[in-house]
Order: sequence, then C-alpha cells, then structure tokens
Amino acid sequence: MKTTLVVFLLVAGLALTALNAQTRPPSAKLVIGEPTKTGLNHPELRLDQTAVGEGNAPVLTSYAKVLEPVRPAVVSVFSSKIVRQRVPEFYRQLFGPMPDREQKLSGLGSGVIISADGYILTNNHVVEEADELKVALSDDRELTAKLIGTDPKTDIAVIKIDATDLPFVTLSDSEKLRVGDIVFAIGNPLGIGQTVTMGIVSATGRKNVNLLTDRAPDAYEDFIQTDAAINMGNSGGALVDAKGRLVGINSGIATTNRGNIGIGFAVPINLARGVMTSLIEFGTVIRGYMGVSSDTLTPDIAESFGLPRTTRGVVITDLSPPDGPAAKAGVRREDVITGINGRSVTSRDDLRLIISQILPGTKIALQVLRDAKPLTIEVTLSRLDDTVNSIEFLPGVKVQPLSPELRRELRVDDRVEGIVITELTDQSPYAGVFPVGCVIEQINRIPVTDAASARAALRNGRNMAFIHYRGIYRYVVFEAR
Repeated sequence: MKTTLVVFLLVAGLALTALNAQTRPPSAKLVIGEPTKTGLNHPELRLDQTAVGEGNAPVLTSYAKVLEPVRPAVVSVFSSKIVRQRVPEFYRQLFGPMPDREQKLSGLGSGVIISADGYILTNNHVVEEADELKVALSDDRELTAKLIGTDPKTDIAVIKIDATDLPFVTLSDSEKLRVGDIVFAIGNPLGIGQTVTMGIVSATGRKNVNLLTDRAPDAYEDFIQTDAAINMGNSGGALVDAKGRLVGINSGIATTNRGNIGIGFAVPINLARGVMTSLIEFGTVIRGYMGVSSDTLTPDIAESFGLPRTTRGVVITDLSPPDGPAAKAGVRREDVITGINGRSVTSRDDLRLIISQILPGTKIALQVLRDAKPLTIEVTLSRLDDTVNSIEFLPGVKVQPLSPELRRELRVDDRVEGIVITELTDQSPYAGVFPVGCVIEQINRIPVTDAASARAALRNGRNMAFIHYRGIYRYVVFEAR
C-alpha cells in the first residue's frame, strides 16, 4: 500500500542537514527574558488588504501583466555548509591517527523580496544552520545574504542582502483568501530557473498535515493548500494571487513519489508577516500566552453543557499556571471560548495559533459561553517562553518534561510518564535512533522525569531506553560517551 509523504521542497539530494547552534548569528537564537531590539531598520512594506474578487474584473486571457512586476522580486537562495565526518574507529586502529573528513554540501531554494532595501522571506528549512547564503537576483547579480532570524515552528526565515532600490512584492491579507481563488506559485524548481505555475486555492487553514510537527511537535500549522504545481526547489518561493500580491510562502507538498501531485502547502502571509516583524525587531519570535489548557468542543460535550450540538468552540479544561493571565481575568474551567476579538475559534489549534500571533501585554476580548450564557472576558496576555525547560540531553537531542500541554499535543495517554524529545538536529548521532515526539520513560530500567535524571541514568558505552511513540512501547539501544 502506498504511503503519502509530506516533504520539504529543497532540490533532491541537496537538502541541508542541521549545523551546530554556533553557526547562527546571535539574532537568530530564541532567548529567555525581555525582548531586545536588534537595532535593524524596519523594512517599508507595501500592503493591499482588499479581497481579490472585489470590483468588476474583466475576463482575462493572460496574466503576464500581473506577473511581470512580481517575478523580479522572487529570487533563488543558495546555501552551503561544511560537514565533518569522523573516520571510523576501525580505520584509526589499522592506520593510526587520521583527520576527520570534510565535505561541502549545497542546497537550493527560493525567496521573496519584501522591501526595497533587501529583506527577503524564505523557509527555515532552506537556510537552516547554513555556513553561507547567496541570493541570485533577476538581473544576474549574486549577493551574499545575512541571516536575520529563523522560526522552525512556522518554517519561516528572514534574510537580508546589502542592496537598494530592489523590486519587491505587495503583501495581501491572506485571511480574505477563498477556496477557488486563482493563485500562482513562483520559484526555482529543480534548479532549472524561475518558473510560474497556476492553480487555485484548494483549502485554507490546513492543520495536522505533519509538514512541521514531525520535526517540532509544538509547531504552528495553518497552511494554504493549492494545486498550483510545486516541486523541489520551490521552497521559500511566492504564492501570488490574481492581482499579483503575495498571499503565502511555498513550503511543502504531500506526495507519494516525491513529485508534484497537486497538493502543495504555503504559509499564509499574515502568519509569515508577524513572524518576520518579530524577527527583524527583536531577533526572535515573541508570542502571546494566555495560560489555559483546552479541548475542541464536540457535539456531545456541547449537548452536555446545554448548548446546541452545532456550537463550535473550545472548552477550557484547566488553568495553568493558577496565577496566569486567564486565571487572573476570571476565566473558569468549562468556559467555552467561541471567539477572540471577534474572530471565531472552532478548535484548540485555532486558539493556540491566534494567541501566538498576538504580542504580550495586549488586552484581548474573549467571547465565552458560561452555563450556556454569552459573556466577554478581557485578558491581558503574557509572553510565551518557547525554550523554557528545553535542555540538551545527548548531543543534538533536546528534551523537556512531559507537561499537560505536550501530553495533549502528542496525544499521550495519562499513564505514560517521562521526558519528551522536542528537538533532534540532523547531524546528531542519534538522529536515526530517537524520533521527535517520543517519550523516554526509562534509561537502563531507571525511570526518568527530567534531563538531569536522564543524564544520571546514562553510562559510558551501551545504554537501553524504554520509549513510547505514537501509542507503541519499544526498547531502543544506543551508545553514549
């Protein structure tokens, strides 16, 4: 039986593996504490928020004039890194001390210029931990790019080239996209040169497609789906509407054969723009935090709360911490949130995504049903600290305790206890040993509850871990030095 795969869109065979965190500039790291300005100038953006179908649009036989001003703003992004490969111990024993081998790997993706002074939006996986970045412009210039910042949780990155008076795109309001709207994918697929393909918006708000969550369980997936042909190398390229405005950043495809089958995904520009603004201003992504645990309201739960079965919303299951923003504002367990600032909330993923896009310190209005009666509660958000409790356990392996939020996110049974692998770099010697999102319950038959207890259970040489992953328990044998 064929299995559907979701893949990133780098040229086949040229995908980059992860590098050590030292290769990123300080501005690209997530930090704990108060926001710090990077000192970088803000790009001047062009924004058109009208719906694409507004007005009396004539029948078109060509979109050439629409695309002509956009195409020069879509660039090719070349990345490279040096990989050091350790010579096997067997050869060292035979031939004595030998230096590690070095190999240069290259990758290719696309990017979109969003300001005349050289800010470029692309995908995180295009530039991830590269040693060097080059951008090829439409006028055949090739310039070195500086990494401004990355956000693996949305697969968005911002880079900048030192140039002025560059062609740049107009940004649209991706909230106004409708299924059936005409869109164009622009990028450099398979390295053959800039290519434009045409399709429609197949769906909006696509979640749980495992494009990002396979690598980061707490990622934010909210994709535009399109049947415009997208292939390897289109990553980071533009998804443009029929008015020539940027509506998304192409990011991945669902496929059975690693080729285009008409199911492509793009990060909505509204989400990408918020991430970009935070990266440019602070060097990291700053997200709002409300302090609730929740679950999507089902028809059966709605009925038990005295609500119509058709009621859509999110039911609050817990307030954590007890003195968090929601608890202070008077939110209670069993409250049903149906909207935020007038924007409808229909699932737990909706709630998490909307809150994450609002800056800390912002006062929001929650539309709530309590005892089947509507009310509005004002909550002042605090800051979500994405890196709290995330500690390196083994080289390239980061873990954190199994919190109630992670338990719900990963759908882990209440009987499972341990630490969760939240990040696993590609160059880690354990990349093929542990899957991201697995729960380590025991190491060498010793229960573990945090990184410290896990390290204490390790011994030099061969170790055995007892893990839980996607409902299945198994033993994993690995080496530690």
